[in-house]
Amino acid sequence: MFVQEEKIFAGKVLRLHVCTMEGAEWLEEVPEDTTVEKLKERCLKHCLPGSLEDPKTVTHHKLIHATSEKVLTDAKTVLEENIQDRDVLLLVKKRAPTLLPKMSDVVAEEKRKQEQKAPDKDAILKATANLPARSADRSVTHHNMRDFQTELRKILVSLIEVAQKLLALNPDAVELFKKANAMLDEDEEDRVDEIALRQLTEMGFPESRAVKALRLNHMSVTQAMEWLIEHADDPSVDAPLPGSAPAEAPAEGAASSAEAAAGPSSEEGGEEAKDELTEIFKKIRRKREFRPDPRAVIALMEMGFDEKEVVDALRVNNNQQNAACEWLLGDRKPSPEDLDKGIDTNSPLFQAILENPVVQLGLTNPKTLLAFEDMLENPLNSTQWMNDPETGPVMLQISRIFQTLNRT
Repeated sequence: MFVQEEKIFAGKVLRLHVCTMEGAEWLEEVPEDTTVEKLKERCLKHCLPGSLEDPKTVTHHKLIHATSEKVLTDAKTVLEENIQDRDVLLLVKKRAPTLLPKMSDVVAEEKRKQEQKAPDKDAILKATANLPARSADRSVTHHNMRDFQTELRKILVSLIEVAQKLLALNPDAVELFKKANAMLDEDEEDRVDEIALRQLTEMGFPESRAVKALRLNHMSVTQAMEWLIEHADDPSVDAPLPGSAPAEAPAEGAASSAEAAAGPSSEEGGEEAKDELTEIFKKIRRKREFRPDPRAVIALMEMGFDEKEVVDALRVNNNQQNAACEWLLGDRKPSPEDLDKGIDTNSPLFQAILENPVVQLGLTNPKTLLAFEDMLENPLNSTQWMNDPETGPVMLQISRIFQTLNRT
């Protein structure tokens, strides 16, 4: 019997599962000495009949071993690629190669980038060579800003006096300001975090020292503990904070409240109500009194300045330590006395403010007076009142009038 030579020496036949990205799946039986390219042709004949008429079809596809995720090399055999019986192969179309940009496109892109590039120093000097020289004096700008703050404070002082006279004519003003006064009794700066205080007292620190440490360190337990340890042997550790309100002030305020609570007699009702309103104004002003930053006071006093002049410096410069230091080392203008002076009531600026209808209406609102009092001693709160729907329009008109007359 005659047997063909290739069958005698034929390799082992492998059964391979082939899949495509479209979900087709079939079984291919190939000898282990079959090249990957031949296997790929057989797969394409099965899933894409007639596709081999285009010779590029084979090169545009690839076989991937599913288990190892390896792309098979066309020139190698199935055996050389270490493919086993029952392995799964994936037939995938190759992605089209990215076309290289044309030289004209590259040149155009580079030109566009150059046009959008920011000019360098030489280009700026060349373009501005014929312009007249102008230089802003930073010291003058800072001086003008300080003048604005000083002038605005004078305006507020005078407007407070006008608002108090207008509100004294309002029969409901006493009750309105009693409520406002009660709201001011809740002062956040006087509160101490009870949990933080308990933690420090449980460590063995005296309560008075713990309270002082927490206020100096913005209620941070860690920083307060470090301060207490650092100042344990300091003889002035139990001294009250500089600028803190005396303990008698609340009692005095309570006594005034008790006196004010006594009802006026029928004969002197109008006079008593006016006096009561005056007392409430005084209490509000007392609660809005300036309170210096204790840490800034200590830092400036360590430089050798007296406590009173340090407090004055911080009051003039809105609790800003660096500005206060410059004030102490400079001509000390404006002085603390200048802060309590109002604007000339006969000046065109003040007359223009009083003639504004929005300002006139706002001055009859007790909330406006509270806003003026607050901004007088806490200028950083101006933004809060500018955003308030009741006081914001008044402050906006004052600012516009000031800027308009200041430019003329």
